Amino acid sequence: MNKLSSKKQISLAVSCALALGILSGVASAQTKPEDTAYLVDSRGAVVRSGYGLCWHTGYGPKANMPECDPAPVKVADATPTPPPPPPPAAKPAGGKVTLDADTLFDFDKAVLRPAGMQALDDFLVKMKDIDPEVIIAVGHADRFGSNAYNQNLSERRAASVKNYVMSKGIDANRIHTEGKGETQPVTKPGDCAGPKSAKVIACLQPDRRVEIEVVGTQIVK
Repeated sequence: MNKLSSKKQISLAVSCALALGILSGVASAQTKPEDTAYLVDSRGAVVRSGYGLCWHTGYGPKANMPECDPAPVKVADATPTPPPPPPPAAKPAGGKVTLDADTLFDFDKAVLRPAGMQALDDFLVKMKDIDPEVIIAVGHADRFGSNAYNQNLSERRAASVKNYVMSKGIDANRIHTEGKGETQPVTKPGDCAGPKSAKVIACLQPDRRVEIEVVGTQIVK
């Protein structure tokens, strides 16, 4: 029994040795170090392990074979691209001017004179680099006349300014008008004392005025 078992073991060992010798001979016959560093079989296919890995022959560096050496995956640059700089912010802008009512209108009138139109044109030219959000026109009157009369006169003069500015292409919704009557004089009490006369009327001229203010943003060129 022991002799029979020993014969079987010797036979199995010889078979394994022959199989390995054949495989080694085939692989060696198909493998040339100058051609590839991977072990190939008789069909020219790369010999792989049980895990699907290519067998290296040990002859120098690995050859560049797509099935064994896939191209490395390019990793995207982790550095984010900075966003483009924002456009320059519009700068707040505006202007204010006080126009002599006697230049804009005849005395005690609310109809614009040619000289008054020119004065408004000059003002609008100075404001050409501003995108207006609102234009405010405030009318004032001197102390001669009743409070109600002066209030109405100041409002009509401010309205005349608005109408003229609208004729130059400014949207009516952007123009605000109001009248202050005689409530906000420029002259001080006692500066123009006395009854109504040409001299006193001339003295009170600074009180007869229209203040125009533009609020908007600077136009970026």
